[in-house]
Amino acid sequence: MNILENIVSSSNTVLWSYVLIILLIFSGLYFTFKLKFVQFRLLGHMFKLLGEGAAGAAKGDKKKGVTSFQAFCISTASRVGTGNLAGVALAIAVGGPGAVFWMWLIALIGAGSSFVESTLAQIYKVKDNDGFRGGPAYYMEKALNKRWMGIVFSILITLCFGLVFNAVQSNTISYAFQGAYNVDRLLIGVVIAVITATVIFGGVNRIAKVSEVLVPVMAVIYLLVAAFVIIKNITAIPDVFSLIISSAFGLKQAVGGGIGIALMQGIKRGLFSNEAGMGSAPNAAATANVSHPVKQGLIQTLGVFTDTILICSATAFIILISGVYTTEGLSGIQLTQAALSSEVGPWANSFIAICILLFAFSSIIGNYYYGETNIEFITSKKSYVTAYRVFVIGMVLMGSVAKIQLVWDLADLFMGLMALINLIAILKLGNVAVKALKDYLKQRQQGKDPVFYKDSIDGLENIECWPNRQ
Repeated sequence: MNILENIVSSSNTVLWSYVLIILLIFSGLYFTFKLKFVQFRLLGHMFKLLGEGAAGAAKGDKKKGVTSFQAFCISTASRVGTGNLAGVALAIAVGGPGAVFWMWLIALIGAGSSFVESTLAQIYKVKDNDGFRGGPAYYMEKALNKRWMGIVFSILITLCFGLVFNAVQSNTISYAFQGAYNVDRLLIGVVIAVITATVIFGGVNRIAKVSEVLVPVMAVIYLLVAAFVIIKNITAIPDVFSLIISSAFGLKQAVGGGIGIALMQGIKRGLFSNEAGMGSAPNAAATANVSHPVKQGLIQTLGVFTDTILICSATAFIILISGVYTTEGLSGIQLTQAALSSEVGPWANSFIAICILLFAFSSIIGNYYYGETNIEFITSKKSYVTAYRVFVIGMVLMGSVAKIQLVWDLADLFMGLMALINLIAILKLGNVAVKALKDYLKQRQQGKDPVFYKDSIDGLENIECWPNRQ
């Protein structure tokens, strides 16, 4: 086991200290300028589109496939999980308060990459029995003519999300319940595995229905409690901001090498949480039935802000206000529990345990779907999907009793490799998303509800789900 830990640790050091930090920041800035700051200038429009999608879902939209709101909820279900509660705490414990600043930065500039990957997923999606599916593997094959690249990505995302990330989620749930109720972690793992099996054997529509209920409810409740803590300590907020900024750029941190640690932890945990540029959310974006790919690209971009700027920040403020992050031996979910308990009382342990159960369980089912749609890219044999479901349940069970550090290190390694391949692909295909955005904005200026056609962009090939202009 020590050999495995050393290999994983060394690989992560190279990947995250040099390669990915440069590539993530470069691609985020490149797309932000190329798209003329789309993630900021169209922020209000994103909320409008999300509202329209939610209204469609509430009316029971009968169109084939899932609604844009349901697709947003599937991806948010995957995003909003242990990264928001345990991951933020881990980043602060290891990298200090300055890690929060770098988490914000990677979300703000990474939102540009998120728009591109989700728009591409919509353009190159394919039809299936449930409506549509797609993602990076599909645009790697159809737009880059590199099926081998798509297969490598599919294998990585299946291992990363379906197996390793789901072990992370169940690991955090079991630690949370052990800390709150002193319950045996294996027993928690068995319960989660049984509930997971019930949902994932029901297909994407069941996953979408569970996600659209769980995600908004759990996020709102958690944010309300966080808002109570922040309002209660409103006079401390300027000091918290000062602490974050000074820790991110301070002389003391520079001399001690703390800036590098904060930078790496903030970006790693930020990417784990919001997934911008990683290539995961596009798999959910592709399922939506919308009139124009840019609509879902904008909605998915909003998911990055919801995740990091709202929910991750809420956790960070609770931890920093409490001051317990300086306590030796506290990390991950148990740090978040201790921080909230110090502010609202002992019931916080139970509240965080319930929150993490809902957050992490919604992530498990969202993560599962990413693996399924990528297995379907590799092969149409249903036996492979069935075998995958069994492995997912096994990893949920194993993760509940695993050593915490190795699980997170494996998650970082697979996440980094996925992001590396996807970023290379979207940097090559970025102009397609830029042209799609221009087409969308042009139609809006003409007072139309934008509609996309196969020939809306010159030179598009291998397009399956968008008709030719009449």
